[in-house]
Amino acid sequence: MSSIHTKLWKVFLSSIIVLFILQGCGDSKSDEEHKTIILAHAMHLTHPVSIAMERMAELLDEYSDGQLKIEIYPTGQLGGERELLELIQIGTIGMTKVSAGSLENIVPDMRVFSLPYLFRDSEHMADVLWGDIGEEMLETGTKYRLKGIAYYDAGSRSFYTKDRVINSPEDLAGMKIRVMPSAMATKLLRTFNASPTPLAYGELYTAFQGGIVDAAENNPPSFYTSRHYEVCNYYILNEHTTIPDVLVLGTHVWNSLSDQEKEWLQRAVDDSVELQRVLWEESVEESYRIVEEAGVEIIHPDKEPFIEQSLPLYDEFRENDPELYKWVERIRQVE
Repeated sequence: MSSIHTKLWKVFLSSIIVLFILQGCGDSKSDEEHKTIILAHAMHLTHPVSIAMERMAELLDEYSDGQLKIEIYPTGQLGGERELLELIQIGTIGMTKVSAGSLENIVPDMRVFSLPYLFRDSEHMADVLWGDIGEEMLETGTKYRLKGIAYYDAGSRSFYTKDRVINSPEDLAGMKIRVMPSAMATKLLRTFNASPTPLAYGELYTAFQGGIVDAAENNPPSFYTSRHYEVCNYYILNEHTTIPDVLVLGTHVWNSLSDQEKEWLQRAVDDSVELQRVLWEESVEESYRIVEEAGVEIIHPDKEPFIEQSLPLYDEFRENDPELYKWVERIRQVE
């Protein structure tokens, strides 16, 4: 079966599953008594983002006195990030959480967040995401039936390898490195002369075991919660990208809500964001501790060579997407 047919078959099966889910929800209470939003995501249950979304569902039930609910299907039960975005677009599910790197394949403006070393530091990132620029960026997906309603902190992504120490960009040459489905992530690896290998996140553990990939890249909590530290010996803190997670709601759902329901939902979402930011900081420290105890060596390379080698991507971005590059100029101006 071709990859296209396989993908369509997965979407079809997910649609059938969700139809049964929705039918089951209707049996417990009538639509007049409450509305249910189906939220599906691919995160592990112990991940800070997953925990925050569970709390969001609890708070929404509390704030609405049971009139508006979120029912969560985690760990990729209904598909990966790309499939879940497509399920929202066709109206099968209502909400998901994806990386901005995955979202950029549908919402072009989100490509900006995949540029390497875009933010000066974590404070700069926070000022951008939770300021005017971030709010404007969330609205850019509405034309694609995807309304961004919040960012979750996903920290910075760094490389981790099975058996090779990385101290400079030159050390990445020739390595097969798993990337998420992001054109910018692929280009970045090519500037390092590595071989980008697109692969579903859920298949990565066995891909390491089978020698299909030599390395991958992600933030510390994801490296830990995915248990990739069991098959990788080195975590290289070069922090090449800082790509946020985005909580996405289908416009078909948002437009169906009353003003009061929108207020309840946004309140629960905002509270979950605050919780997640606290959990994230705690999780990063815990992740470092656990993977080091398991024998992983954490390497702190000089970031400047990585920054220098990635600069041509900005020149290419400015030449090919001058309108989108205006986002970069605005982000750099944030103090």
